Amino acid sequence: HQLLNLYFVKPEKPDYIEKRIEYTQLKDIHEYVLNVGFLIRKPINNSFSAYILASVGPMITDTETERMSEGFAFSDVLAVGFSAKVQRFQFDIRPSVRHVSNAGLGNSNAGYNTKNIELGLSYSL
Repeated sequence: HQLLNLYFVKPEKPDYIEKRIEYTQLKDIHEYVLNVGFLIRKPINNSFSAYILASVGPMITDTETERMSEGFAFSDVLAVGFSAKVQRFQFDIRPSVRHVSNAGLGNSNAGYNTKNIELGLSYSL
């Protein structure tokens, strides 16, 4: 992660110059997330189905950024997926959006959103 817009860190913070320098350095961030959710599936025919997935859960992040404090936060996911069965294989594609926020529990809480695409392949034994 790396801050590209210097002006995201406002001069109202007493140490904003130091924070701008810190946040513009490229860094790795590790997140540990445990979501619980539900999936509603609608068969289209014998081979194809569509579904909606929603989940929410706590997470821990190990690095402070300009948007989020280090530590506890929440991760929310909403996805629409499609599955296709071919013999014993099932192919899956799932575009999703994810919102991360610490709900105001930390110093920084601008949160962030990501767009994701997951691909899956499973084999039935």
